[in-house]
Amino acid sequence: MWSSISVTRRHIYSFCTSITSSPFVIIISLFCRSNNTLLPRKCWHCLDIAHRLEFVRIMMQRLQCNVFMLSYRGYGESDGHPSQHGIIMDSQAALDHLTQRKDIDTSRIVVFGRSLGGAVGAVLVKNNPDNIKSLFFLNDCSTITFRFVVTAVVSSLILENTFTSILDMAGIMFPFLRWFISGSGSKGPKILNCIVRSPWRTIDIIGKIKRPILFLSGLQDELVPPSHMQMLYSKTVENNWDCRFVEFPNGMHMDTWFSGGDRYWRTIQLFLDQYVPEIKDGNLNFQVDDDKGNPSD
Repeated sequence: MWSSISVTRRHIYSFCTSITSSPFVIIISLFCRSNNTLLPRKCWHCLDIAHRLEFVRIMMQRLQCNVFMLSYRGYGESDGHPSQHGIIMDSQAALDHLTQRKDIDTSRIVVFGRSLGGAVGAVLVKNNPDNIKSLFFLNDCSTITFRFVVTAVVSSLILENTFTSILDMAGIMFPFLRWFISGSGSKGPKILNCIVRSPWRTIDIIGKIKRPILFLSGLQDELVPPSHMQMLYSKTVENNWDCRFVEFPNGMHMDTWFSGGDRYWRTIQLFLDQYVPEIKDGNLNFQVDDDKGNPSD
């Protein structure tokens, strides 16, 4: 149990590797369960912490890292009500907590966000340009925001199956809304955009991030159109060349890590080797086989 800066209870889950001979990357994942009945039933499975445990186990085994997970306000057993402003505060508090710990290498913190988590992560990195080294995006329902003036550095961001904005997703989840609500990622009218309190405009901030970003896109995503990840990547490379875009032909919204198999984890490892190296002066390169920076099979 842990209290955030808003003095409400938040649940965190911390998984530590048994290997202690050298510092390890800390991957911050925001996964949560929600009792929000406004979400379509097909989205409920995206928000249960129990469904993340096998993913976390394999992540720790393959990447030799510690994992820090946060359940947002209003999700799972955490108090409060979910909102964009509140979730940003929670993610910032999580980063602040990590940067004050003495048992981890605070120069090797990696933000991992899937779906909404990617939106949160993008905001977090943008708000902390001096603290965050790189960003990692995945297609999930979580997002992160960190702001703390210390020597700690978030080394990278990983985004997996993330959307351009909630405004663009509104017309996908509820087709009739596309005539009234849309974001900069679509050409529809915007006459009711003002009623969306948590727009999560990732497409509008992704180009402002200067840290390394890894995009993991499942081409069979049944919730977020893969084109959203393509648009996020295209917006990023306009100003940031330290990014990689990797597609997984059989990846769905929540199982890209599973269907991607060894290639999925190898992609992440190569990215971390380049941007979050254990040996600071090492000459580690990310091997690519196309103009998007995809690792060779």
